Amino acid sequence: MLFNSWQFLIYLPIVFITYFLLPKKVRHIFLLVASYFFYMFWNWELVFLILFTTVISYVGAILIKKSQRRGIQRLLLIISLISCLGVLIFFKYFNFMVESVVNIINMFSTQKYDFVALNIILPVGISFYTFQTLSYVIDVYNNKTEVEYNPFYYALYVSFFPQLVAGPIERSENLLPQFKNKEGIKKDNLVIGLQYILKGYIEKIFVADLLGIYVNKIFNNIYDANGMLVMSGAILFSIQILGDFAGYSDIAIGVAKLFNIDLMKNFDNPYKAKTIKEFWNRWHISLSKWLRDYIYFPMGGSRVPLWRWILNILVVFIISGIWHGAAVTFIIWGLMHAIYQIIGRLTIGIRDKLWNKMHISPRVIDVFRVCITYMLVCLAWIAFRSNSFDEMLHAYKLLFTGWSFDLTYFNYSINYLGLSYIKSLLIICPIIMILIVNKMTVDDINHNALSKVGYVLMAWLVVIAFIYLEYLGQGSQFIYFQF
Repeated sequence: MLFNSWQFLIYLPIVFITYFLLPKKVRHIFLLVASYFFYMFWNWELVFLILFTTVISYVGAILIKKSQRRGIQRLLLIISLISCLGVLIFFKYFNFMVESVVNIINMFSTQKYDFVALNIILPVGISFYTFQTLSYVIDVYNNKTEVEYNPFYYALYVSFFPQLVAGPIERSENLLPQFKNKEGIKKDNLVIGLQYILKGYIEKIFVADLLGIYVNKIFNNIYDANGMLVMSGAILFSIQILGDFAGYSDIAIGVAKLFNIDLMKNFDNPYKAKTIKEFWNRWHISLSKWLRDYIYFPMGGSRVPLWRWILNILVVFIISGIWHGAAVTFIIWGLMHAIYQIIGRLTIGIRDKLWNKMHISPRVIDVFRVCITYMLVCLAWIAFRSNSFDEMLHAYKLLFTGWSFDLTYFNYSINYLGLSYIKSLLIICPIIMILIVNKMTVDDINHNALSKVGYVLMAWLVVIAFIYLEYLGQGSQFIYFQF
C-alpha cells in the first residue's frame, strides 16, 4: 500500500481510530495485524518471508540469551544471520550473482553460456526489515539490548507499518519499549504527526514526482541526450531522490507519531554537508549508523593502519551499494563515495595548508566546500540513476564531452524536455519548495496565523500536484521501495 494512494488515506484513519478504541492490552496485537495487512496489500504471499525472518531472529535471540557457553552463542548467532541473510540474498541477489558468474566464464571460455534468469519477485522492503532483525540478534549476542520474549511485540518491531518498507531502520532499544507504553491520544503528537505527514507529501508529490517527469525523460532516453541534459538530470535527480526518500521518512515519522511512537530522524539537510563524510552523517542516517555500528566499527573503524582503514571504507561502501540494488551501477556508486572519502583523508593536510596560505574567509571556504561536495554527490547520482552499466558509461561520456555553446544546442535541450515558460515552473517551484520545507520547524504546535495559512497552502499544492500527476499518468512509487 502506497502512502500516496487513496487506499492509504482510508486505511490510516480506520487503523488510528480502532487502535485507540481498543483496550490497551490488545492494541499491539491489532497494530501487528494492521501492519501485516498493510504489507499484504501488495502480495499476500510475501508476508511469509517476514514471518520466517521474524521467527528465526526471535527464536535465535532467545536461545542465545539462554545459552551459557560463548561458543554455542556464537554458533546460534551465525545460524540466525545466515538464515536471515540467506532469504535476502536469494530473493534480491540470486539472479545477479548467477549472471555475473556466467559473464565471467564467458570472458575466459571459448564456449559461450546463456543466462536464464529465474522469475523471482523482489519483496518490498526486504533489505530494511532484514537489517532490523540482524541488528537485534547481534545486539542480544553482544549484551547491548534485552531479549524480547513476547512474540507479538517482537513481530510488531519487525513489521511496524509506517517504517516497514523503507525505514528508518530502527533499533530494538528505541522501538520495542514504545510499543508497551500505550497512552491515549495526545493532542501535541497528533498535531506534530499531521505536520510531518503534510511535509512528507509536499516532498514526495509536489517535489519528487513533478521533477521525476523530467528526470525520467533524460535517463530513460539517455542516448538522445547531451552533456547539458545529463548535468541537468543529475541535479534534478539529486533533488528528486531527496524529496522522495525524505518525504517517505517524514510521512513514516508523522504516522508513527499519531500512535505516540517516535521514529529516528533519517535526514538532516544532506546537501549542506561540507565533506562526503558529513554527507553520510546527514543522508539516510539510519543506514549510515547501521553500517557504522555493525560493519565499520567491528572491522576496526579508523583506529587502524591507513591501508586497513582504506579497506574498511571500501568494504562498507561496496556493501552500501549492493544493499541498494543488485546491479553494477549501485556498486560503482558505492565505490565512488568510498574513493571520495579516501582521497579526502589523504589530501586533508595539503588542503588545509592551501586554505591557510590563501587567507580566505572561513565562510567563503565553507560555501566552496559545500558546492564541491554537492557536485561530487551529483556526479555519483548519475551511476545510481542509470538504468544499466552501458547507459551509465554513455551518460558520463556525454557529461564530459557532449557540450556545445551555440543556440541550436541550447534549444535542443529545452525542446527535449518539452519545456515552455509556463512548464518551467514545474521545475522551478519544486526546487524552491524543497528549500522551504527543509527550513520548517515541524516539532512545534504553536503557530501564528501566517504559518497556518502556509500549511493550508501546502495542502492545496499537494492536492493540485496529485491531480496533475494522475492526469498525466505519472504517479510513482517511492524510489526506495525497490531496496
